[in-house]
Order: sequence, then C-alpha cells, then structure tokens
Amino acid sequence: MTRYRPTVVEVDLDAIGHNVRLLRPPNAELMAVVKADGYGHGDVAVARAALEAGATRLGVSLVEEGLSLRERGIAAPILVLTEFPAGSEKEALEGGLTPSVYSDEGLEGVADAARAIGRPAGVHLKLDTGMHRVGLWPPEEGPAFGRRILDAGLWIEGVWTHFADSELDDDGTLGQLVRFRAAVQALAAAGITPPIVHAANSGATIRFPQTHLDLVRPGAAVFGIDPGGGIAEPFGLRPALSFRSAVTMVKRLQAGERVSYGGRYVLRQDATIATVPVGYDDGYPRHAGAKAEVLIDGRRHPVAGTITMDQILVDCGDAPVVPGDEVVLIGGQGAERISTEEIAERAGTIGRQITTGIGERVPREYTGQGSDR
Repeated sequence: MTRYRPTVVEVDLDAIGHNVRLLRPPNAELMAVVKADGYGHGDVAVARAALEAGATRLGVSLVEEGLSLRERGIAAPILVLTEFPAGSEKEALEGGLTPSVYSDEGLEGVADAARAIGRPAGVHLKLDTGMHRVGLWPPEEGPAFGRRILDAGLWIEGVWTHFADSELDDDGTLGQLVRFRAAVQALAAAGITPPIVHAANSGATIRFPQTHLDLVRPGAAVFGIDPGGGIAEPFGLRPALSFRSAVTMVKRLQAGERVSYGGRYVLRQDATIATVPVGYDDGYPRHAGAKAEVLIDGRRHPVAGTITMDQILVDCGDAPVVPGDEVVLIGGQGAERISTEEIAERAGTIGRQITTGIGERVPREYTGQGSDR
C-alpha cells in the first residue's frame, strides 16, 4: 500500500543482529522468541535477521504465528510455547511446528495427530517450577509424564521451564533453577535424557550464566527492549524500533486557551501548538497523556492534553516549528532520545506492551542488512 501519512515505525535489523550476537552464549544455542508479530517489529523480517546473526531456532506463542512464518519461507525449527489448541494439532505438525506439552489432553491431541499423518513427532516437555502459568505441576511428576509421552509414540526433544522474575528476583530465580535441575535429574534417572534443556528468558540470559544450559530463549532483549530492572543498556543491547511522524499543522494560541478533549490542558502563556497525525488507535498510549514528550528539531516538547484516536497535540512554546518537521515519538533525534521504556513509564506499563501495541495501520520500514527483502 502506498504510504501517505508520515507516521511510521522504523526497525533497524542491524540492531537485531547485534543483540542476538551479544546474547548468544558461546556454548549454547539461541532461540529468538518472535511472538506477537516480533514484539511489534514484524516477525518475518526480524526472524530472518536473528537467524542470520546466529539464532538457530524461533519461539512463538500461537500455532497461527508459526504457520504464518512457514508460509512466508521461514524453515528454521519453531517451538510453540504453549500446547497446540484442540483441532490444530494435525495442521501444526504438518507445518513442522514443535509442540510444548504439559497436560494429558495436550499430549493426547499431539499423539493422535502424529499417528494420523504417519510420522513421529518430537515435543518439548514444559515443567512449572514456580511461574504457575502453564506447565506440568508439580515438576516432580516429570518422569511419569515423560513415560506417557514415550508410550504415546512421541519422542522428547526438549524439557524446559520459565522464570517468573529473572530481572529482579535473584532468590526466586535461583530457587526455580534448583527445582528445574532436580526435575531434569529425575528424568535422567528414569532413562529420559532430552537433548535440549532450556530455561533462560531475556533476564536470565543476561544476569545468570548458570541458566544458559543447552539453549537460551530471549524475547524482549532480542529487540533491545529492557526486560526489567534497567539491565538492557548496561549489557549493551541496542533498541531496534523507532516511531516517527511529522507536524501537519501549527497554530499560535494565547495564554488561557484549553487544548484537546476535555480542555484539561490550559496554556499558561502564548504558545505554538503542533498537530501530529498519530493517536491511540496507532498504539500511542492514551494513558501517557500530558506526561509524555516528543522530539522536534532535537528538542523535547510535551504532549498537550488528551491523546486522541488519530492525532496528538504538542506544546512547542516559542520554538519555530513548521509543518513537515519530523516528530520522534520513540527513538533518537540529535543528542536527545526517547526510549520505549520512558513512554511505558509515562503510561504506567512496560516496554513490551508499547511495541506490541503499535497498530497494523502503522507501516514498518526496515533499515540495515537484509532490509531490502
């Protein structure tokens, strides 16, 4: 589609490659998690960039996400991080997706589908060691469940767990690791030794080398998004996403004028107000309100009043702003930078929700190696 509106997301594929190379341990594989359309960056482009930089596998949340990657030419192993929904198993296995299993119902569905298509299927057994979202609980049931997997005609390629707070909770993370190791040892004692054992998400990959095991599984960190605790920048990760637009109208208003819906933003002095064609329907968070700032000509300016569906207003004071001036919502301009984490803080959320929330009507454009594909 031809782009007329100046609002765009720019994704630096070189930053994706840099982050993957930085995150991949010397003695372990790296699975790049590209769920939620690559955390809002575009799953196919970032998957290719991650694989070219050394990732060997991909992770997704949905069967639909995995099949979409297959349809667009991604051939690398893809692990679905939750059980296949009932009815999807046959198509998922035919598409070469690897299932996670942790319930008898999920196991039965995969086993039936594998028999129907006439070929064996490898699965990853997920153990719940304390996150309590999904996974086999208690993990000490692993040997018995693993035996049921094998008896169903499947083979166990991997066993894994997920940390609840590897960015901030050292004791909790290391406690989960101890429980996971014990469960893996119990599997081995029962004669079950999966070739891939994995636990480390973004925070653990950065902070706990002892969690690297056979494979690390970063998501947010691949994109340079801080997974929590401010650990991304000191580690050397580079943000891959910029969110930009341009001024479309300027008005000079007198002190006392009220701006945007509700009239809650009152000018204390005469000011130039700029209109920018981006709003909450594009994913710019409405809750950020007048606490957010944007960059114009390398200077910070506050968002003025309520963020609307398609537009925001910016208080530019006495700055000489004109239509066509670039507006940076997330990213750098001159010496200034507005990070995803800054916008998330203003909106009372996390960086991952900001990038995944940027709507489909905002086009993604790619720079760096591989951007022409």
